Amino acid sequence: MRRTLSTPARIAALSAAPALLLGGVAATQAQAATPRVTETGLTATTTASGTTAKLTVTSSSCVTFRSLGVAVRDAAGHNLDFPQWRSNARVCSGGLTLTASRQFPAGSYTMFGAYLDTAGTWHNLASKTLTVGGSSAKPTPAPTPTPTSTPTPSPSTPAATGSIPAGVASSTTPIWSDEFNSLNTSRWVSSTTTSYQYGNHNPNDNKLDWLDPNDVSVANGVATFTAQPSSHTLENGQQAWTTGLLTTEGSQEGFQVKTGDYVEARVKLPSQQGAWPALWTWKNGNGEIDSFEYHPDNPNLLELSNHVNAAHDYYTDANAIKPGGWVTIGTKYGANSVDWYINGVKVYSDNTGVGANWSAYLILNLSLSAGQYHPAPSGSTPITFAVDYLRVYH
Repeated sequence: MRRTLSTPARIAALSAAPALLLGGVAATQAQAATPRVTETGLTATTTASGTTAKLTVTSSSCVTFRSLGVAVRDAAGHNLDFPQWRSNARVCSGGLTLTASRQFPAGSYTMFGAYLDTAGTWHNLASKTLTVGGSSAKPTPAPTPTPTSTPTPSPSTPAATGSIPAGVASSTTPIWSDEFNSLNTSRWVSSTTTSYQYGNHNPNDNKLDWLDPNDVSVANGVATFTAQPSSHTLENGQQAWTTGLLTTEGSQEGFQVKTGDYVEARVKLPSQQGAWPALWTWKNGNGEIDSFEYHPDNPNLLELSNHVNAAHDYYTDANAIKPGGWVTIGTKYGANSVDWYINGVKVYSDNTGVGANWSAYLILNLSLSAGQYHPAPSGSTPITFAVDYLRVYH
C-alpha cells in the first residue's frame, strides 16, 4: 500500500471510459502483449437471490494471470465488481471458465472480464451491459451518517478474549493488544514511518498525507484518526492534509508480528470521499500485508493484499462493509497462506503466504487519496476513521 519505489495495483473508481483499468493503469487491448487473450463468453443471470456471472477466457498460448475476474461499473463509474477473483489463473487455448455471484441494486451496469498480468498491469476485456430489475436484487444499504462526536462501541463489541475465529491461533489470549483506553506512546510512533518517502509524507504514492501526532486521539476506548486541510505544500505542488498514523516501528516496545500470528481489529469505516484507511505491515522497504484498505467510492468493498508473495482479493459485502459502519477484520499470517476474516468468517486465502521467517511492524492510519485512482477530498470538512481495538494472537 505504501511502497515508494513502485505503485501498487489498486481498484480504481472509473469515471466513464471502459478502457481505464481496475488498478488505475491505462492499458487497452491494442497494448496487450502476446499471447492473445480473448473473452469468449460472458453471461449473467439474475434471480431473487442475486446475480451470477459466467466468464470464459481463452489464450493463444498458455499464460498465468495473477488475478482474473468479472468487473462491474455502475452509471457513475463506481466499482461494484463480483468479489470472486481467481488468483494464479492459468489460461490456455482450451479456455478457462469461472463463475461469480453477488447482489446489485436495480439498474443498468457495464460488466467485463479483467485480469492482472505477471508484470502488474491490468487489462480489460470485452464489455457487456448488465441489467438488474427492481425485483431481482436487494438494494445496497444507504450509508450511515458519520456522527459529530467520537462514537462509543456498541454493547456487541467482542470481549478481550475468546472472540477470535476457531482455529486461527493456539491461544484465545492476545500476546499483544491495544484497547485504546489511552494513547500508549511506548508502543506507538505517530510522527514518522519509513514507509513514507519523506518520513511524514509520501506524495509519490498518490497521497495528500502529512503526519501530525495531534491527529490521533483516544476517548471512550476508541482511537480516532482525523484528517484536515493544512498549510503544507507537497513536492508535487498539491496541498497536503494533516492526518493520523500509528506504527510500532521505532517505538520503545518495537513490537512486530511474525509468521503464524493472527491480528484482528474492529474499525469504523469513513464515509467521506478521499478517505483511505488501512491496517497493514511494513519492514525494511517490504513486508507489506494489507489487512484491509478502504475507499468510500467503493462503499461495500475491502482491498485485501499480500505484497510479500503477490496475491490480492477485492471482497464485497453490502451487509458487512458500508460507510460509517463498524466491521471486524482479521488476518492470519500463515507461512503458506495468508487468510482474511470479516466479522469472524474466513473470506479469502491467498495460498502464497509470507514464508517461515517473516516479521514486520504494524501500521494503522488514515490516508487521503490525491485523485489519481480514487477521488480526492472535496471541501475542507475533516475526515475521521475510528478503531475500537487491535489484538494479536499466536
